[in-house]
Amino acid sequence: MRRREKFVVVSVLLSVALLLMQYVPLDWRYGATLLLFIVSYLVSAWALSEDLQAHEWLTIMPFPALYASAVSLFYFLLPEMLVSRLVIVIIFGVGMYALFLTSNIFSVAKGRTIQLLYAAHAVALFFTMLTSLLFSNVIFSLRLPFYLNGALVFASHFPLVLMSLWSIELSPKIDRSLLIYTSAFSFILAELAIIFSFLPLAVWSQALFVMSFLYVGLSVLQNLLKGRLFQSTINEYNLVAFLILFLFLIMFPGK
Repeated sequence: MRRREKFVVVSVLLSVALLLMQYVPLDWRYGATLLLFIVSYLVSAWALSEDLQAHEWLTIMPFPALYASAVSLFYFLLPEMLVSRLVIVIIFGVGMYALFLTSNIFSVAKGRTIQLLYAAHAVALFFTMLTSLLFSNVIFSLRLPFYLNGALVFASHFPLVLMSLWSIELSPKIDRSLLIYTSAFSFILAELAIIFSFLPLAVWSQALFVMSFLYVGLSVLQNLLKGRLFQSTINEYNLVAFLILFLFLIMFPGK
């Protein structure tokens, strides 16, 4: 079976699994999501088995599974309407197929530059933002203590940040500097989640702000790894950060 055929088969199977999630009792939803994560990881390993190296089990393989888990958790928050859930399942399947194509490009592009790599970076960034938004929304919706919000944001975003930074250089191993950047930035996101836990903001606003800071931080770090972090680039992202802060002040209820 060719790679693209594998991608289609796995995307359809995972979409069916997501559709069946609506029949899972709410008390079992976290266990069902964990099971979906494991299944997604394993079937993704089968679909992407060619050319995979040892470190790519940590830099490429988790992304489809994290995307599936984020959509699955958000799926439980949707109204119980078959039409809306079917739309989400279809979008999920298309997104999963796109993620497999992106992951495959990262896998085969190591050691050389291919034109599709630029498109893959754009697609990966989009799904990183989407996965972050869904995870953050679910975390803040649970109304957990602040320390659990911080811990869950760190745990869910660490692999997203690691994959995003590793994909810039596609190095044959996970460097110590990459782990330091990933840990430090994930810790900053966790601190933001803790701060937002004490503020009377809507759940979607909290999730959007976490995603926005993730976008700015990843953009800066990726340009740093590319050697393109010029003063003009810093000024551009400073402007974006100030706009995010301005929106935060406008939306803050206690202003």
